Amino acid sequence: MADINVSLHSRPGKSEPAASMRLTAPAEGEPMLDLIELLFFAYRNFVSDPDEILHGFGFGRAHHRVLHFVNRHPGMRVTDLLDILRITKQSLGRVLRELVDQGFIDSRAGASDRRQRLLYLTPKGEALTQEFVAIQSRRLRRALEESGPDSRDLVRRFLVAMIDPEDRSPTEKLIARADQALEARSAVRGRSAG
Repeated sequence: MADINVSLHSRPGKSEPAASMRLTAPAEGEPMLDLIELLFFAYRNFVSDPDEILHGFGFGRAHHRVLHFVNRHPGMRVTDLLDILRITKQSLGRVLRELVDQGFIDSRAGASDRRQRLLYLTPKGEALTQEFVAIQSRRLRRALEESGPDSRDLVRRFLVAMIDPEDRSPTEKLIARADQALEARSAVRGRSAG
């Protein structure tokens, strides 16, 4: 059988489209293999930098997701994290145990219900998460700049549309609450520093 050699490194310049890039919409019912593959490649590159850092700790992508959501929602309940990630309690338990044992996450009992576990990043966890956010934000910023004006809004609408319809509103509310909480924490820090 002959080898198939594909060079992913010979890319067209910024302004010239790849020869195989589709410039028209596919016919109704036609598979969108080009977009499917682009999503695979984009995701591969989007997670590659954090993956490399995580590997040094013996962690994987599940650890990254947990760190991300605990960062965005300090004090979140374990049950809420299970709902967001849609993984088994057993899978989350292993990942959380490793993150707690290595000092990235602090698991505290709830104030009103001591059986409830509330999750917070430690300073070590915050530092690692901020490194991931910076790396991935640079990649997103570059892609949006190359995509032209108003691309952020278009990409955001596209990503929301990729979510199952029944999950869109809860997802957007979750993101909005995290953004508002972040703004409130930043305002408090600003007042404390000033």
